[in-house]
Amino acid sequence: MSKQLFGTDGIRGVPGQYPLDDRTLERVGFALGDYLPRSEATRSGPRVLIGCDTRESGPHIAEQIARGLSSAGADAIFAGVITTPGVAWLVGRQGFSAGVVISASHNPYHDNGVKLISSSGMKFSDAIETCLEQGILSPNGASPARRNTAAIPGDSSERLCADYLEGLRRAALPGAKFAGLKIVLDCANGAASKLAPELFGSLGASVVAMNDTPDGRNINAGCGSLYPEGMQERVVETGATLGVAFDGDADRAIFAGASGKLVDGDGVLLIAGRHLKSTGKLKGSVIVGTTMANLGLERSLEKSGLKLERTAVGDRYVLEELLRIGGNLGGEQSGHILFLDDATTGDGMLTALKIASLVSIAGPLDQLVADLNIYPQKIVNVKVSSKPPLASLPEVSHVLKEAERALGDSGRVILRYSGTEPLARVMVEAECEEDVARWSETLAQALRSSIGE
Repeated sequence: MSKQLFGTDGIRGVPGQYPLDDRTLERVGFALGDYLPRSEATRSGPRVLIGCDTRESGPHIAEQIARGLSSAGADAIFAGVITTPGVAWLVGRQGFSAGVVISASHNPYHDNGVKLISSSGMKFSDAIETCLEQGILSPNGASPARRNTAAIPGDSSERLCADYLEGLRRAALPGAKFAGLKIVLDCANGAASKLAPELFGSLGASVVAMNDTPDGRNINAGCGSLYPEGMQERVVETGATLGVAFDGDADRAIFAGASGKLVDGDGVLLIAGRHLKSTGKLKGSVIVGTTMANLGLERSLEKSGLKLERTAVGDRYVLEELLRIGGNLGGEQSGHILFLDDATTGDGMLTALKIASLVSIAGPLDQLVADLNIYPQKIVNVKVSSKPPLASLPEVSHVLKEAERALGDSGRVILRYSGTEPLARVMVEAECEEDVARWSETLAQALRSSIGE
């Protein structure tokens, strides 16, 4: 059964409109609280941690979720503004029954979303999300409130954030020295705005923070991991050793070396994979990426005796594959990186800590990725009016076969729908830029003709 509410990264929408209207949000809270088991020893209700990014709609959404949780007999504890991986870390280590993150990640402020975290610190499985949906969407899904209020305690938020930062500090690589490192941090006016500068400052780095003054509406606005140009420029201007750009909920990070050259998730996987292999800590000599991982990464890993396994796009699928094969490193080109020995989810601040550690130990970032030959790649987003199976579109199927035949082993084509937006994504990668430009536009035009908005 396909899901109606949950996409690849939770429930997304516009606050005040379905599915982020008050009634549905309360049902989400109730369905989650009703699903969670009670403690047999104490007969107490489940404890659910709620955190949000800096969007102005976050507190109201949190209140509605908490109201539903309370109606189901669950206690809601509010961590305040905190990263998505921060909630996951705390849930997994401090005995919470589940976590709720109010965020739309890298989307603009006028969007928001709800992500649910299981007691393990990982996202709920598709099967459980489907089960929760049935309760949310059922006409009989709502139950009369068992409590009249849904207050969210807030006095523990600073302690919770401090615990998370201390956990991150312990994940620094042995031998790393941050004193003398100048690091530019583009916080995207999001959840990392306070936490990231505090983390690196406490380790002794010289921090140049930017886009760290959120006002509820400037999250991801021309800044952060989707717009890293400002970070790259600031690195060069200030003579920094390293630059990092987070997204709104800081579950991803993009980097720049001292030259200002951008290093995305592919570069991070190469650097981290080689380091883990050299220290005997990479499990299975396998790194898990997605269909979007560049062919250049695959070729570079092969030269280092490492293998790239690909999954569908989405950090949950990377995680599932890592767990299946017993691996401990994987991620996405966009900057979602999973260090499973340290965390259960992609964490931009953890990734930044690992890369900064490696730079302090092994040398400049530019040198660490010097042999990574990135194949020309282009991604075109096409707004669509519907999302039928791509194979059912004759014109699209015909052009796709032509492109694959023409590129052969020297390139790749990926067509997929966005899991969170009304978009179809065309990715073409090849040795020749002319082939990339030609086939990406031809395929995009076929999509526009078939199902364009």
